Amino acid sequence: MTISEKAAYLKGLMDGLKLDTEKAEGQMIAAIVELLGDVTTTLSNVQETTIAISDELDEIEEDLDAIEDYILSEDEDDFDFDEEDDYDFDDDDDDYEEGFDFGDEESTIYEVECACGYIVDFDEETLEKGSIECPNCGELLEFVVEDDE
Repeated sequence: MTISEKAAYLKGLMDGLKLDTEKAEGQMIAAIVELLGDVTTTLSNVQETTIAISDELDEIEEDLDAIEDYILSEDEDDFDFDEEDDYDFDDDDDDYEEGFDFGDEESTIYEVECACGYIVDFDEETLEKGSIECPNCGELLEFVVEDDE
């Protein structure tokens, strides 16, 4: 028997007893049965809402899983390495120079870490301007270029 059915059963018992609701005892029992009916209605609404929210969360989780699978499958395509190739990804490289060269001798990409922790990449042209705004926090990052000559 559900809570709604139990509350209805108690109301039926009260009606069947033909309690005198003019007396204090009858008024109290009637108020308790009415309260149980209200609590039952509220509880049923909460259960329905919880089920609806749970269903929505399940759908969101499925969507996120699909997005994650899509992104990971693209990442795997980007990094298609042969097992025989020897790649050295050692971060402690002694030949490290400031900036990164991506094969184009004319465009060197530099990076700087903002105080907020965000890594900002910029090119030679921005370096010559002397500053760039952090896209994360908006702080102005200024550079001083010293001529080696």
